[in-house]
Amino acid sequence: MTHFAQHERHALCDLFLHVGPGAPTLCEGWTAADLAAHLVIRERRPDAAPGMALPPLAAYTERVQRATRDKGRWEDLVARVRGGPPPWLRPLDEIVNTVEFFVHHEDVRRAAEGWEARDLEPGMEAVLWARLKRTGRLLGRKSPTGLSLDAPGFGTATVKTGGPRVTVRGAPGELVLMMFGRGAASNVDFEGDQISVERVRHARLGL
Repeated sequence: MTHFAQHERHALCDLFLHVGPGAPTLCEGWTAADLAAHLVIRERRPDAAPGMALPPLAAYTERVQRATRDKGRWEDLVARVRGGPPPWLRPLDEIVNTVEFFVHHEDVRRAAEGWEARDLEPGMEAVLWARLKRTGRLLGRKSPTGLSLDAPGFGTATVKTGGPRVTVRGAPGELVLMMFGRGAASNVDFEGDQISVERVRHARLGL
């Protein structure tokens, strides 16, 4: 079994402690403390987690997230994130959390000035690409054009059919970030007519 989810979790927690609770993130309107609270309730508050996807329940989720964020010391909140999911979820950790923690790790890294893309190990890139191929159609459903992904050395995937078509090219990790709505902070190249490319650049991709 791979270890990438745990690696990203611990790296993110180390970064949380380094930047502090008020640090910016790429999650619009969220500080590092907001993001940490989100990660805690996602794993440990099943009563509040549905509101992350269901708008009618979002207000309750937001209240729980604020209460989680504001209760106790920053170091204790980070420790809860680092502690990982409850025992019954741990067998699913790699499947459920590798992409989640990779994206949120980059949310904090790339919100800081002077960030540089990491060189991910090939195994991590392979896992990210495999996950992206499985979820690409869901993530790309709001694309205003046909959309294909090209990860040199890993393969290609069509995530939305139809024309005109735009191809986005980059390393798997960069494509993951783009497809999760972090296009402005991802190192990718676009291929297609200028109007279609600009439409994809500004599309609200992701879940």
